[in-house]
Amino acid sequence: MRQGADKKVSANYKLTVQYDGTRYYGWEHQPNTDMTIQGKLEAVLGILEGEPVEVIGAGRTDAGVHARGMTANVRLQTKKKPEEIRDYLNQYLPEDILVSEVREAADGFHSRYNARGKTYRYTCYAGPAKPLFDRKYVYALEREPDLEAMRKAAGYLLGRHDFASFCGNPRMKKSTVREVDEIRIERRGDYLLLTYHGTGFLQYMVRILTGTLLEVGCGKRSPESMRELLEAKDRSLAGPTAPAKGLCLMKVDY
Repeated sequence: MRQGADKKVSANYKLTVQYDGTRYYGWEHQPNTDMTIQGKLEAVLGILEGEPVEVIGAGRTDAGVHARGMTANVRLQTKKKPEEIRDYLNQYLPEDILVSEVREAADGFHSRYNARGKTYRYTCYAGPAKPLFDRKYVYALEREPDLEAMRKAAGYLLGRHDFASFCGNPRMKKSTVREVDEIRIERRGDYLLLTYHGTGFLQYMVRILTGTLLEVGCGKRSPESMRELLEAKDRSLAGPTAPAKGLCLMKVDY
């Protein structure tokens, strides 16, 4: 740890981050590219600190996925106040990344390990004409799905289950058991919103759940088939992975 008259003892800061993930390769560092959210934040904060820093995110959103409420934490030695750190970040970050809040956190706070739950929202467009101005943030459907059938199917997915059939990582070595306590499906004008809340989600899990529920809505599978999918623990039996652009991390619970 550096010492000096212009530096204070390092402190732990909690960041709330919003981003349009369209042109990024997800949150986490990727080889051979600097186009990640974590990388952009660390680059700016590294200049502020005068040395490399590590920004820890609450999760790993995939390439093309957006966030309205990603939480991160970072240790800094700057004398700047939290709101000054926020303003510094927003001055130098790309226009599609915004830090909405910076707060000093407890020394032991860890954005990933302390997270109790996450809320994701997947947005579909089911109107008569293609969505123009928000085309980068919604999945345009070819037909109107049966929402009641989808809600019935979602009911089978609630609770603590092995979601291996809905995991996009075939080499997953850790447990694929997760708890999902809410799947809310609602229509707002021409938009169909699927909101998921759970203790945690597997890679591509929300997008695979969405693709599978949409198949139910289009009559390609029955609501009751969700029970068979959970029991099978076989990704090849579930529906397609819905496009990344429709997914947004809304909030992380602590």
